[in-house]
Amino acid sequence: MSYVNNIKMFVRVYDLGSMSAAARDQRTSPAVASARVSELEKHLGVRLFNRTTRSLQPTENGRLFYDGARKVLDAIDEAESAVIDATQNPRGTIFVAAPLGIGRRLIAPQVPVFKDEYPQIDVRLRLSDRIIDITAEGLDVAFHLGILDDSTLKVRAVADCPRVLCAAPAYIARRGMPLDGDALVRDRHDCLNLRFPGAKEFQWTLLTPDGPHRFEIVGPFESDDGDVLTAWALDGRGIVMKPVFEVADHLRSGSLVPVAEATPPLPVQLSCLTPHRRLKDPKIRLFVDFMIGRCKAAISGAQAA
Repeated sequence: MSYVNNIKMFVRVYDLGSMSAAARDQRTSPAVASARVSELEKHLGVRLFNRTTRSLQPTENGRLFYDGARKVLDAIDEAESAVIDATQNPRGTIFVAAPLGIGRRLIAPQVPVFKDEYPQIDVRLRLSDRIIDITAEGLDVAFHLGILDDSTLKVRAVADCPRVLCAAPAYIARRGMPLDGDALVRDRHDCLNLRFPGAKEFQWTLLTPDGPHRFEIVGPFESDDGDVLTAWALDGRGIVMKPVFEVADHLRSGSLVPVAEATPPLPVQLSCLTPHRRLKDPKIRLFVDFMIGRCKAAISGAQAA
C-alpha cells in the first residue's frame, strides 16, 4: 500500500505544482511528501521533478509517468467503488470546489450534515471565485455559477438563481435612486464589480423592454471576492449585483434595497460539474445528489422569503 500512497502523493504534487500544497492536501508534512516522491523516484530509477528553492517542475519522465499513474489510481478507485457498491458502505475522500458565496452559504453548511449521514466519507472543500480547472487540480466535484464554456465534464443543472441590483440606503440618499440601466450609465453610479483573471463579465447584462442589453458600468472598487463586494455595498460604497440568496437577509432587514428595478439582471445558472471518470463512484453520486437537493431547497427558500 505504501507504493500506492507514493503514487498518490506524486499525482497530488503534479496536480498542485507544489510539495507543500500536496502535503496540506494529504494532511501530512512537506518532509513526508518529499520523502514519498523520493521513494518513488528511487524505485523507478528516474527523476520525476526538477526541484529548486523556488520552483518544482515535472521532468519528461514525470510527465510520462503521470498519465500512467492517473490511470492506475482511477483503476483502483473503480475497483474500490465496485466493492463499496456491493457492500453499500461508501467511504473515501471527495475533493470539492465552489465559488465563495455558493460555498459559504449553500455547500459548507451542508457538509457536516452529509458527514453525519455518511461518516466514512471525508470532504475537502475549496472555496474561490477564480476559474477552476477541475481536471488539472484533481477535483471530483465543482459548483459553477454562470455560463459554461463547452466542456468534456458531466454537467448537472442545479437551479436558476435570480439576481438583484442593490445598494445601502446611505448610498441612495447620497447619489439618488437609479431607475434602470440607462441611469446607471448616465449618472455614472458607483458599481461594484467582480473581476479576476479570466473573468468575462466586465459589463452588466440587464433585461430591458427590448430584451437583454449589456451596460458599460463604472466604479471605484473591484474585487475577486464576492463577499467583499457585499461588504462594500453595506458600507454605502456602491451598487452590487448579487444572487438573491446571497443577500436575502440584507434585503429583508433593509440594510440593502433593490435598485434599477425596471431593468433587472438576468438569472444565473448554478451547475454541478463532475469528470466523467468519477461518475461510477458511489460516494460522488451520493454527494452530488445530496448537495443538489439541499441547494435547490435553499435557493427556493431565499426567493420565497
